[in-house]
Amino acid sequence: MPSARYATKVGAMAETSSAKRVRRSKAEQRAETLEQILNAAEYLFSKHGLHGVTLRDVALRVGVHTSLMHYYFDDKRSLFEAVFARRAAVTSGRRMEALDRYAQEAAGKPTVEGALHAFLDTDLDLYISGGEAWMNYAAFGARASNTPEGGELMDRYFDPVVLKLIGILKQALPDYAEEDIFWGYFFVTGSLMHTLGRTGRIDRLSGGLCKSDDFEAIKQRMAKFMAAGFLSLKRG
Repeated sequence: MPSARYATKVGAMAETSSAKRVRRSKAEQRAETLEQILNAAEYLFSKHGLHGVTLRDVALRVGVHTSLMHYYFDDKRSLFEAVFARRAAVTSGRRMEALDRYAQEAAGKPTVEGALHAFLDTDLDLYISGGEAWMNYAAFGARASNTPEGGELMDRYFDPVVLKLIGILKQALPDYAEEDIFWGYFFVTGSLMHTLGRTGRIDRLSGGLCKSDDFEAIKQRMAKFMAAGFLSLKRG
């Protein structure tokens, strides 16, 4: 039969283990709440933009008290930036890897269409496979990109991968004016952002023949179409 001392020791160990489980559970609960807040904010910002959403709106969607929002974020702007940053590193990182891989495979002889496929298809694949959460982020990014606050975040998180693309395009188009290459990228990113916005306008214009959320169909056409646009910019 266990001694009283042994039983006391076992009891103490059980209490310690239980306390650790409680602490771990609280940490997990905080992480889950944070994830819910970011998901809710992402959805609302994608629909209404930074200035069309309040912290109370986000709290109501999550089902928590507004005061809890300030435990995680100083203000709405910091929440907006956190939503932007959460997935930005993933999409920019994947595209950087794709561009590095393409540059290596091209062995000094890249093509415009090849570079654009690496840049565009990699991003579209992420939204195609990522489900509703990533589609919400796509719409959020499209809306944010056309605002001063979103533009600042685009500069911060996406300039390296964009400049990587520009470098490959310069190599593919050595006889083209540098300004035309930058204008070409400007038109590409405008088309991409419009695509990610999924406004439904193409659905209505085409009578349902085309769907704004059919990223597979867009992926089959966009890089080729944009490459032709780049090539048409050669002067003389």
